[in-house]
Amino acid sequence: MLNYIIIDDEPLAHEIIEEFCNLLPHLHLKRNCYNAMEAMQFLNENSVDFMFLDINMPKLKGLDFLRTLTNPPKTIITTAYKEHALEGYELNVVDYLLKPFSFDRLVKAVNKVSEYQETKTIIKEVSNEDSAVRFFIKGDKKHHQIDLDDLLYIEAYGNYTKLFLNDEMIVSHEKISHYESILPEERFIRVHKSFIVALDKIKFIEGNRILINAHKIPIGQTYKIQVNKLLNS
Repeated sequence: MLNYIIIDDEPLAHEIIEEFCNLLPHLHLKRNCYNAMEAMQFLNENSVDFMFLDINMPKLKGLDFLRTLTNPPKTIITTAYKEHALEGYELNVVDYLLKPFSFDRLVKAVNKVSEYQETKTIIKEVSNEDSAVRFFIKGDKKHHQIDLDDLLYIEAYGNYTKLFLNDEMIVSHEKISHYESILPEERFIRVHKSFIVALDKIKFIEGNRILINAHKIPIGQTYKIQVNKLLNS
């Protein structure tokens, strides 16, 4: 089951999207939002798998609203303005539907969300007796199995991330915030807006940098307190 919300200032747009989505039994509407502020309040207290988002709304435009979200749901843009398509994709939207759109076109967009959910990075124990933890990431048109023991650090790379392992580097389709939310806190620490490091791989900490093997990782100003707690523990 995929939970979604609709954010659009036009009631007719809600009716059309709902009518189409009601034909898809694996979708569940959580909320109708008629402006971005209403959606922001809802998302601060609830989570959904994806949202239909209109661009041209009063007070706060759809794409401006999307930029305010730290970890937004997967987003399907619904708009009559095709000139914003490039800007939308730069914000990592799943699809861009031009009004009026057909049922078939909406299904295609929703299927992209479903495909993402199926390939979403999952961390799980291999067995109760094995302390190693493995997970799969999607990158380079492949699914790579990663052992956390091999992971040195993660670096933000736009809407992607670079995972640096003992013997290779893999570009992942996830943002760094995704990995921060799923990696075990006792083994990894965020030290910069663009870096997460493995605690057991730190060779030394000197000033505002961390050395892991031959890699020098900066410590961000806002993360110094967290790193200092590590030193004083």
